[in-house]
Amino acid sequence: MNEYVLSCCSTADLTKEHFEKRNINYICFHYKLNDTEYLDDLGQSIPFDKFYEEMENGAETLTSQVSSGEYLEYFSKFLDEGKDILHVCFSTGLSGTFNSAWNAAAIASERYPERKIKIIDSLGGSAGYGLLMDKLADLKEKGMTIEELEKWTLENRLKLQHWFFSTDLTYYFKGGRISKTTLIFGGILNICPILHVNKEGRLESVTKARGRKTAIQKIVNEMKKNAENGEEYNGKCYISHSACYDDALETAQMVEKEFPNLNGKVEIYDIGTTIGSHTGPGTVALFYWGKEREE
Repeated sequence: MNEYVLSCCSTADLTKEHFEKRNINYICFHYKLNDTEYLDDLGQSIPFDKFYEEMENGAETLTSQVSSGEYLEYFSKFLDEGKDILHVCFSTGLSGTFNSAWNAAAIASERYPERKIKIIDSLGGSAGYGLLMDKLADLKEKGMTIEELEKWTLENRLKLQHWFFSTDLTYYFKGGRISKTTLIFGGILNICPILHVNKEGRLESVTKARGRKTAIQKIVNEMKKNAENGEEYNGKCYISHSACYDDALETAQMVEKEFPNLNGKVEIYDIGTTIGSHTGPGTVALFYWGKEREE
């Protein structure tokens, strides 16, 4: 069995230390902050608190995916070492980066015909995508071959539940996802949209909540309905947030209270600069293993 590397995009939104500990390689997206381009490098170039502070102060952001050329260069360093690659991409429902990775893999396969390069669509994002990668690292450590891990990923990726709420609608308006009227009245009425990632890997609005405490309760209630084994859920749970740690912590504490059999404490991460450029500050997301996503 050839040695292979496990790889993903920086939009899995875990920490540099977590990826290194689990032997998960990653390639960075790009973003602009007030016309200066940076790598989405897990907060190494600009700390997350500084990034969101700049957004709150009116900074403009623009994101760009990884190009085929960048993927080819990235893949080649592993292939040169005689290693195969299983790369799991940021959701095709949220980005076109899968096509870039696929095209790069096609070129690399011609250059390295003896190597295996597997490209998989995660159908997920942020720390939900990260939770998938963490599970794949477990299975790789247990001895799964690259073919076995590819098959497992395709069969189980839709069991990763993603639930979000946002306390600030400004960036949803800027991104064209809500109207100006909704923005104005949402602010007046303290409305928080509740969203999830559907089976196509797209962000989908499900309902609304009035106020952050109600929003927290709603996404925890969804976890009760959708988690594997319901309130007996014994898997891992991740939360990511954009400059609203207190809300993330309150959500984590409620989850730990309602799900006493969790595999460890709820882990809290920052929403990275690529996804955060679109959500803005004020978003909390909850991730766990559960029912397969349906329409």
